[in-house]
Amino acid sequence: MANTIKINDKTFEIDVPDDMPLLWFLRDRLEYTGTKFGCGAGLCGACTVHIDGLAMRSCVLPISSLAGKSITTIEGLSENGDHPLQKAWLDNNVPQCGYCQAGQIMNAASLLSSNPKPSDEEIDSAMQGNICRCGTYQRIKKAIKSVAYDLAKEV
Repeated sequence: MANTIKINDKTFEIDVPDDMPLLWFLRDRLEYTGTKFGCGAGLCGACTVHIDGLAMRSCVLPISSLAGKSITTIEGLSENGDHPLQKAWLDNNVPQCGYCQAGQIMNAASLLSSNPKPSDEEIDSAMQGNICRCGTYQRIKKAIKSVAYDLAKEV
């Protein structure tokens, strides 16, 4: 296993068991608490981070599998918390309890980076694995669509 790992463009020493999930390294060792524990089985999406730009569930990713990968957490999505999706989340009053929102935003960011003009069906499909107990799904979709609309205007 590599002795270092790159997270949010910073290199960190790895001094944990190979099978430790990335989620616990982020939260317990680095104190990056934006990435949340939800189900522990990769089913709810609260722990979503980007691995080489793709949305992945950090609760089921052993740290040993990430050598040479670029990892981005919600803290690394935008240095100032002003990523277009973060702004859209606020503009559309998406968060209620807020627990799932970092995972929702990370999943949406991955979607828009690969598909800047998603249809409603593509948004539904991409976001399907992220559970929101408060049921803010329509506001989430509206926020994603608003960012996609802004991206389309830039082209």
